[in-house]
Amino acid sequence: MKAKPTPKAAFTAPTLAFMRDLVKNNNREWFHENRPRYDAAKAELCAVVERVLTGLSPFEPLANTAVKDCIFRINRDIRFAKDKAPYKSNLAFAIGPGGRHSGRIDYYVHIQPGNQSFVGAGMWNPTPANLAKFRQEVDYNAAELKNIIEADAFKTYFPEASGEVMKTTPKGYPADHPEIDLLRRKELFFMHRFTDKDVLKANFADDIIQGCRIIKPYCDLLNYLFFDEKEEGVTL
Repeated sequence: MKAKPTPKAAFTAPTLAFMRDLVKNNNREWFHENRPRYDAAKAELCAVVERVLTGLSPFEPLANTAVKDCIFRINRDIRFAKDKAPYKSNLAFAIGPGGRHSGRIDYYVHIQPGNQSFVGAGMWNPTPANLAKFRQEVDYNAAELKNIIEADAFKTYFPEASGEVMKTTPKGYPADHPEIDLLRRKELFFMHRFTDKDVLKANFADDIIQGCRIIKPYCDLLNYLFFDEKEEGVTL
């Protein structure tokens, strides 16, 4: 019996076609009938994740992080949702120490037809305590953050910041604070969007690795601020 060929670390047109068809036929009967198409798409996803993990290893400590731990399930949790469609319209994975449940600021990759794919990272839905730490650091020392997110390479790859912004001034800070725009941010998440043509490139995984490398200093700063900072005598 011939061995199955090892999937290339890239997505193919049939995978995007399957995702488009799933949006039109989001029910369990259709999914089970088309299970081989999903299995093929998932095999490509796993190959891409494996390539990304390998590419990140020189600059990101990810020992014992398995491919399966990074991938999000395609099944939706519909217990409390008004939308009862059982499956997601995307393939996605997150890479942090131990996988998608690292509990830290990690790299998120979203694959969705219609030019809706992206790689991103940053502060999203932070706890009140972490948001307070972010604002305190902006108040005391915004230079380090700005040196990262305003660098030419960063702005070229991640041209826009996403996330909720306060319309008013956060409590405890003056309206004329020199960093009021950053202080008003409740979330600060950066995305680099990919077209469907980008996703189908043979070196797509390398494009993801490049994005992770560029945004790593921002992730490191947030992780240090939120999780690694000592209680006394530490400045960033």
